Amino acid sequence: MSEATNHPSLTTALLRGWRRCCPRCGSGAMFRGYLSIADSCAKCTLPFEPLRADDAPAYFTIAIVGHVVVSGLLALESYAHPPTWVQLAIWLPLTLAMTLGLLPYIKGAVMAAIFCANREH
Repeated sequence: MSEATNHPSLTTALLRGWRRCCPRCGSGAMFRGYLSIADSCAKCTLPFEPLRADDAPAYFTIAIVGHVVVSGLLALESYAHPPTWVQLAIWLPLTLAMTLGLLPYIKGAVMAAIFCANREH
């Protein structure tokens, strides 16, 4: 493994994490399920247990989804004044879909950021 692969830049590691791949090599899968972390990378054997993201991915996901949904809801209300059931029919499923869709990718990126912060230089 080359030196550049052992210590990727923050941007490279974040992109690898966003793809749910190992932040060090970019080849091995970081997850074995939806949010279940693999024990280690199958390619470079980087242990994933020390890269505990805890609640940070949920906070970042809520912040992103909240900004999109609240902005959209307020914009739609100010321009069209739809009935409440229309607002609920639009924004509740969108909130659920965005939250469930973004969460694993944000968790991978947070784990990659932790990898970059903890690696020895």
